[in-house]
Amino acid sequence: MLLNLLIHTIEQDETNRDKFMELFQEKEIASKTTLLKEGEISNYMYFIKKGCLRLWFNNKGNDITFQFFFENQGVLSFESFFDRKPSLFTLESIEPTTVVTLTRTGFDLLVSHYPELKDEFYKILIQRMGNYAKLFLSRIKNNPQERYQELLQEHPEILQRVAQHYIASYLGITPISLSRIKNRK
Repeated sequence: MLLNLLIHTIEQDETNRDKFMELFQEKEIASKTTLLKEGEISNYMYFIKKGCLRLWFNNKGNDITFQFFFENQGVLSFESFFDRKPSLFTLESIEPTTVVTLTRTGFDLLVSHYPELKDEFYKILIQRMGNYAKLFLSRIKNNPQERYQELLQEHPEILQRVAQHYIASYLGITPISLSRIKNRK
């Protein structure tokens, strides 16, 4: 969605179209490719054309999945990309993925030339923070069975496309516990 808005905005600008379209680079990424490691500075914003990316962090040797991203979604480590701080997360592909990348320099150039795009980025930031708050509250108030049911109702695509051990990590449980929950009907 956001990528489409960016492309549409640029295509309407006949004077600068070619210059700005060059800011976007399409890349094919194999499954299990790390795009950003926890502790690195993020230099790219990713727009997913096809595939799935996973945002996770290391907790004493265990990886904890924080969010999944699919087609037509954008993803980046906000605090790292904008504040130039080490990323709190690792970003990796969990299936073959096609992304379109935009560098920080490219992003700055676009929003300086098209200030109306800032509102769209702001909306995405608010949505992402809302997702984090919802996940945080779910981990506090819901038991694993309730978290699984919530996932089943709100994001069935995750259950259809993502490996069980990643789903268990996302739910904050072990793969064995997830298997037990799924077998209860």
